[in-house]
Amino acid sequence: MFYYIQGELAYKDLNTCVLDCGGVGYKLTVSRITSEELSSSVGKKVKLFTHLAIREDDIELFGFGSENERSCFNSLTTVSGVGPKVAMSILSVMTPDDLISAIYSEDVKAIAKAPGIGSKTAARIVLELRDKIAKDMPLVDAKTLNRGSSASVAKGGGKNLSEAAEALMVLGYDKNTVLKVLKDINTDLEVGEIIRLALRKLAG
Repeated sequence: MFYYIQGELAYKDLNTCVLDCGGVGYKLTVSRITSEELSSSVGKKVKLFTHLAIREDDIELFGFGSENERSCFNSLTTVSGVGPKVAMSILSVMTPDDLISAIYSEDVKAIAKAPGIGSKTAARIVLELRDKIAKDMPLVDAKTLNRGSSASVAKGGGKNLSEAAEALMVLGYDKNTVLKVLKDINTDLEVGEIIRLALRKLAG
């Protein structure tokens, strides 16, 4: 229903922001990381991407500092047993690139550090999101990713780049953008590090 809301940040606490848009105050639940990023923005105009969650007994509007954060939230809530509150708990201690890196490196312990997240839930997140990516996203041909770099493919880097490309497309980036940003990244790196570097380049 709402893609984003832009207005003056009228109020902010650890998990809540209120945006004043033409005299209407929109209350949004946000992650702790997003809240901290907005610490110096009270009274200023800000833009938050949104997700409206409608349940039988409640309607809640969630706000995100970036489209990547919202994409991670949406992916997390597809996992069995992970609702909006749990997803926000994870995003309160992990940035989107940290989360994607943890999923691809199967770092269950890192995800389990989030409040209310046990090791079983963290393991399920890793399993189900990796499976979802493998099922829903087209595999990117390693040779395409490694244009003119057959040596990199021979070293096994093509598989890592392919997996990193899948993760970036799940976050909402189009294939051409992904291919361009991955072109100059060292293929000897682990998948999580490739994703982290790619996200930094995309953010810049």
